[in-house]
Amino acid sequence: MDEKRKNKSHDVQDDQCEPSAPRPKLKRKEYEGEIAKLHAELVKLQFWVKHVGARIVVVFEGKDAAGKGGVIKRITERVSPRVFRVVALPAPSERERSQIYFQRYFQHLPAAGEVVIFDRSWYNRAGVERVMGFCTDEEYERFLRVCPAWERDLIEAGITLIKYWFEISQEAQTRRFSERINDPRKIWKLSPMDLESHRRWYDYARARDAMFAATDTTESPWCVVDADDKRRARLNCIAHFLSLIPYEDTPRQKVTLPSREKAKDYQKPDHLFRFVPEKY
Repeated sequence: MDEKRKNKSHDVQDDQCEPSAPRPKLKRKEYEGEIAKLHAELVKLQFWVKHVGARIVVVFEGKDAAGKGGVIKRITERVSPRVFRVVALPAPSERERSQIYFQRYFQHLPAAGEVVIFDRSWYNRAGVERVMGFCTDEEYERFLRVCPAWERDLIEAGITLIKYWFEISQEAQTRRFSERINDPRKIWKLSPMDLESHRRWYDYARARDAMFAATDTTESPWCVVDADDKRRARLNCIAHFLSLIPYEDTPRQKVTLPSREKAKDYQKPDHLFRFVPEKY
């Protein structure tokens, strides 16, 4: 991305990161109508990314149960997984723990024509690793010192880097954790680490504040999504993401559905297909 394009992106981001007053929840019909429009724009963005060879990285961080996964799902559900790649890394292996910290993330950065979405990222070191004692004080301090320079280098290499933090209230987090406990469809989302994050709310708040102080830079700012209202958070985040990328319509050939070929000598086989039972 050239300097003019980078400045445009950051100017828009700065303008749109101001918190707003609470608003009533969106009705489902209104939400579905707005998300459909955003999906159409994401497809347009996909064509543009491929056409110009853009490289985009989107980092999603935030409090547990803040709704990051829901937003990522809505971003990716109507676009190609070969263009929009989601990276959600498990806990590091013994070998990975012996590597330079950023090494396991570096290999997932995008090539030309790709958007890589990190569902949690290298900022694990400033969050869960710091709070839970999975890294030393020296490793933590080095991360806060090195991270801004590393991100600046990515941007100067032509990668568009966008960072989102999803913030929810204590009440909303407690409600969502309770829903996960009581809903068999959501229980898989609840981990021992989630329960500990609920207990250690203020430890995580302190870690967040320190992380922002060190890594919310002019070149790579954090933008906070008010995530208490899931529907509004999804729409606001996707619309904001689209506003940061100077995409436009790309030339495409008109699609014409071809006529089917004639059957000629084709004969349907005598054996029956093994259809699944029609239970519904």
